[in-house]
Amino acid sequence: MAFQTLRASAQKGLRIGMISGDGIGRVVLPAAQRVLMAVGGIPTPTFIQLDAGFEHFQKTGVALPPATVDALKNECNAAMFGAVSSPSNRVEGYSSPIVALRKAMDLYANVRPVKSVEGTEGRMVDMTIVRENTECLVRLPLSLFSEGGADDALSVGSREQYIKQETIEDTPQGKVARATRQISERASTRIGKMAFEIALAGAEIRKQRGSTYGWQGPPTVTIVHKSNVLSITDGLFRESVRAVAAAYPGVTVEEQIVDSLVYKLFREPEKLSVLCCPNLYGDIVSDGGAALVGSLGLVPSVNVGDDFIMGEPVHGSAPDIADIVPSIANPIASIRSAALMLEFMGFTESAAKIYDAVDSVLRKGLVTPDLGGKMTTDEVTDAVLKAL
Repeated sequence: MAFQTLRASAQKGLRIGMISGDGIGRVVLPAAQRVLMAVGGIPTPTFIQLDAGFEHFQKTGVALPPATVDALKNECNAAMFGAVSSPSNRVEGYSSPIVALRKAMDLYANVRPVKSVEGTEGRMVDMTIVRENTECLVRLPLSLFSEGGADDALSVGSREQYIKQETIEDTPQGKVARATRQISERASTRIGKMAFEIALAGAEIRKQRGSTYGWQGPPTVTIVHKSNVLSITDGLFRESVRAVAAAYPGVTVEEQIVDSLVYKLFREPEKLSVLCCPNLYGDIVSDGGAALVGSLGLVPSVNVGDDFIMGEPVHGSAPDIADIVPSIANPIASIRSAALMLEFMGFTESAAKIYDAVDSVLRKGLVTPDLGGKMTTDEVTDAVLKAL
């Protein structure tokens, strides 16, 4: 059974680490907490407030305190992350805490459903992007791969070695920059298995709920790659995921070159279901998919491993609106991320109640300014709670 360890732990109690992070994370995460407390059908959650983020780095010199990782490993069986700021320019000693957290907790899959709402304007979209989390072009400390190396990797600076190696040099023709990418059979196989399990789980939920809206085809996984050009790295990803397919005869397997996938994403989104992507492609494709449903503020995600899960709205820290009072940040992605976390932990009925409540609010147009509305964060959250 998929996610057996995760679900067995959840039945004993929900101990959720709450990491607000940066910017609007401070307001959207409390919204998710309110909904988790109200939904019912789950063990009464215990919430543990924890630190991480660029703002914490600016205050302390550490983006992800070892104490946060220790608490997640020893006191929690799930977590929620609000948002993280990502400076465009290199900041000495800083690397993304969310990236480090994914590796420290072995959360090798980032799962991002992009779904439209029946009864609202726009095309039908019902896809899930399953993104490999631990390699490709990410600045991830290599010491996280060694036993006992996680704590040292969290606060070091330029002396740390990373999976993605970037260099720049001066030449007679000007500066030349290079980046080295890693793709492994192990990581590609794990993400492939996750994608196939998600395709099967989605089919089962649709059957149970008798859904007539959304994807109606057989369980289908589309492998996203660029192996026609990157024949070694993307070739290994493609071959590794394809090798997994033999264990899932009930799942249809398709392939799509990433650039043609983006074209199809906007031309025929209704023909896409579960997309299995290397890290970089998954990041780009999921943000593009968000445009199909109106806003990044609507799109949830979870970072999933075999025995831990962390909800994380896809949007960033939105510094342009972070300090507006009352807050106008859209809480829907955070609330949906909480529901998605519950779904993976086996509480599918409670998750469905949250999804339905959110959809009801969106149909009524009770939305924040990013979707053309005038409501505040708290007002939207209150509307979701009322719909529950």
